[in-house]
Amino acid sequence: MFRTAIPHYRSRDSTCVRGSLASISALQWERKPVSCASFGKLNYLRRFRCTLSSVGSPPSANTKPLEVTTLSKAGITREEPKQRRGGHLMLTAVLTIRRKRSTSFEEELLDNVDSISDIAGQGVILQLVSTDLDLNSGGGKRSKPAKVLDWASKSNIKADKVQYNAKIIIGLDFGMPGAISIVNHHQNEFFLESIVVKGHPTRTIFFQSYSWIQSSFKSSEEAIFFVNNVYLPSETPNGLKDLRDRAILISRGNGKGLRKTWEKIYDYDVYNDIGNPDQDQDLSRPILGGDRKHKYPRRCRTGRHPTKADPKAESVLDMRTSYYVPRDEAFQETKRMTFIGNTLKGMVHQLVPSLTNSIKQAGDEFQSFHEINNLYQNGLRLKRVETEFNLLRELPINHIVQKIEQTINQASNILKYSQPSVISRDEFAWMRDEEFGRQTLAGANPVHIQRLQEFPPKSCLDEEMYGCRVSAMREKHLLGSLEGLTLDEAMEKGRLFILDYHDAYLPFINKVNALDGRKMYASRTILFYTNAGTLLPIAIELSLPPTSKRGSPKRLVLTPPQDSISHWKWQLAKAHVMSNDAVYHQLVNHWLRSHAAVEPYIIATHRNLSKMHPVFVLLQPHFRYTLEINASARQLLINANGVIENCFTAGPYSLEISSAAYDSLWRFDQESLPADLIRRGMAIEDPAHETGLKLVIKDYPYASDGILIWNAITKWVEEYVSLYYKDDTMVVDDLELQTWWDEIKNKGHEDKKDEVWWPQLMGTKDLQGILSTIIWITSGFHAAINFGQYDYAGYVPNRPCMTRRLIPSDDDNLSQDYLEFSSDPEKFFLSTIPNRLQALTLMAVVHTLSSHSPDEEYLGTRSNTNWTNDQRAKDAFERFSMRIKEIEHQIAYRNSDPSLKNRHGAGILPYELLCPSSRPGKTGRGIPNSISI
Repeated sequence: MFRTAIPHYRSRDSTCVRGSLASISALQWERKPVSCASFGKLNYLRRFRCTLSSVGSPPSANTKPLEVTTLSKAGITREEPKQRRGGHLMLTAVLTIRRKRSTSFEEELLDNVDSISDIAGQGVILQLVSTDLDLNSGGGKRSKPAKVLDWASKSNIKADKVQYNAKIIIGLDFGMPGAISIVNHHQNEFFLESIVVKGHPTRTIFFQSYSWIQSSFKSSEEAIFFVNNVYLPSETPNGLKDLRDRAILISRGNGKGLRKTWEKIYDYDVYNDIGNPDQDQDLSRPILGGDRKHKYPRRCRTGRHPTKADPKAESVLDMRTSYYVPRDEAFQETKRMTFIGNTLKGMVHQLVPSLTNSIKQAGDEFQSFHEINNLYQNGLRLKRVETEFNLLRELPINHIVQKIEQTINQASNILKYSQPSVISRDEFAWMRDEEFGRQTLAGANPVHIQRLQEFPPKSCLDEEMYGCRVSAMREKHLLGSLEGLTLDEAMEKGRLFILDYHDAYLPFINKVNALDGRKMYASRTILFYTNAGTLLPIAIELSLPPTSKRGSPKRLVLTPPQDSISHWKWQLAKAHVMSNDAVYHQLVNHWLRSHAAVEPYIIATHRNLSKMHPVFVLLQPHFRYTLEINASARQLLINANGVIENCFTAGPYSLEISSAAYDSLWRFDQESLPADLIRRGMAIEDPAHETGLKLVIKDYPYASDGILIWNAITKWVEEYVSLYYKDDTMVVDDLELQTWWDEIKNKGHEDKKDEVWWPQLMGTKDLQGILSTIIWITSGFHAAINFGQYDYAGYVPNRPCMTRRLIPSDDDNLSQDYLEFSSDPEKFFLSTIPNRLQALTLMAVVHTLSSHSPDEEYLGTRSNTNWTNDQRAKDAFERFSMRIKEIEHQIAYRNSDPSLKNRHGAGILPYELLCPSSRPGKTGRGIPNSISI
């Protein structure tokens, strides 16, 4: 039983017509909602289909038959009308509409209703708007309304995209078309991919669309699309000024009301929907943002009702309902149906319960490394529960796991994981110190290593709360690993580096360690760059905070092993460091610095920049799908009791760690690649160098490949900006641009609005730097930290997402933990890293997160070839595309160079995370334009 708004069919004497429709002319339309429940589904649809095939032209002697245009391949032609009629000009508008591949019964029903209503005159109406001013209306001159002609005749065409035509009549004094309005009198929304207007004496005219057109039953606003010219606000043609301002205002929210799924409203809110106190008080979480203790970027506001338990917290929706994002920000059908939309939700809420039931039989703990390796060779036998398997078979799960014959084999119920690249070439590479060091430069999180510039390292934490700030590591711990150098010489030559998570975690350690099944340290790791060109860990410090104020912290310093016992302790220490790294990578470098920090840029862009603004046109492809994937993350991944909390050591304190890092670390002015490398001491400015930077470690794959991408981006941005801003004054006088930047600082990142480091937007150089940073973060930076997740974390001993036990102390060699460790160190190691369920859940999720969608758009490409009418901009973009292709060849050459030990050699993975192109799926390469996963 469902209800929807469909028109009654009524004759002129108001008698409801329920039989076959012999003639549309005998009907008048009355927009009145009616229940569909009283009609049988099959009979109802059958009658509409029959009606569509039998309805003829209105029986009027003065009325010509309806002109119907179909696709040329359908074999039906029509006579083209003459373009000029007296003092008028007839233009042809061609609309390309993307059809839905999968429709609900309700949508199919309404499609049939729409086809009939179209014949009756209630169709899709277009109106051209001139760049010239109409003195009577105060807006642009408007053409007569024109109806899309061939909607009904093409209703049965089976194609992903269908073109429809309309005839638009304009006066010879109309001027140049600058915009087009669309009103959809149908009941269903439709996706308008493009509009092309032909027949104008000057040129073919393209309009920027790629947008959902809502029914006028839902939205009274006409949809406005502008011609693909760019205009600064001061250069806007008089006829378009009011539409430009109106289109911006329509997209702005006022901080009130529940957002509807079909709306396109952009507004800000704090992160108050992570917890779920109505389900369980233990699932309450702090609100992030708007609080000096928990600073955070803002998210897109949804306006959902507050929880009953906490009026400041927003209610949580179940998995059958998606969180609101503005309609045009949602995944297109290809991505939703084949990828994250169904797959991730299905995994979290269908696959995980099935894994849980299966693991209860097999045992929760891995008993050996062989058991882990067997997941990739023979798979996991799942417990056969028919209702679960019916759900699992419906998932597009072949994108997550490697199939045998079927993903879920009905006979054997086997789930098989694809082999992570880190063990594909050498099964034991992950245990070697060289591989540990290599991954800090070329692994899943190559953006945290720093040059060591102070020894011993010192903390910035409150000494009264957390004890002595000076590290327990001393020169004696390092000297045996410095290849004959003194400590000062090694530091001066840039041979010592540090992976420092001490301050990030120490304030949270006691709270985390009080949880069942979770134990962690705050780690510092010193690494040495050898004469052989490899990076080796030479000392690891693991710290626990004092148990009381002014107490002494507990610190354990380990150095490379000398015997079997110290070998396994060293492996345990590296596992704790890698777990620290995995948590920080996911919560700070990945989620915070790309996903969360970028969301305000997207909101501010739509609230302040016209779609005709050159900066909007530049940034648009770099914001695709980001709001949707961020909303999915709030619902599935970073939420209370979500994947991150269940699978990572920090558990319920995960986002608090992210918030603390935002407060202490995040700065927009240090998010560009050069600024970040210089901040970490990994590069120095060098004007003589072709890239302007000199790397401290030449063979630093993330940095060396990243600089190529960064320089290509900055060159493209400089060329583009120079086309529209001839001097600094034009930047200062651009009110849309200045409001955009002010809102990013003062609303989007409101908790940091008073920081002095925000760049000033006072000229072209400032604008180029800001735009280059945004494009780098959304493309190259995100690609480097996202698409290697499964390659490295898919093998849990290499990069454990969780640690569950502390390292036994030599001082208490009679303790149960020490006896267990010394009698079977391999088993103790396996009991320290994630258990079977945690590992299998994370493996499935990060495989999805490491994969590319079939409709991915990569750096240097734009799917819309008519994105601008400015040939100068197109030429500059073509040069950018060529540079990106050249970079791909350079990276391939570097990966074949035997002198580069961090990307070439026996058992070494090539570094391809910054190779721009990719095929769909998990490839370990590819730079999408946007943060789309």
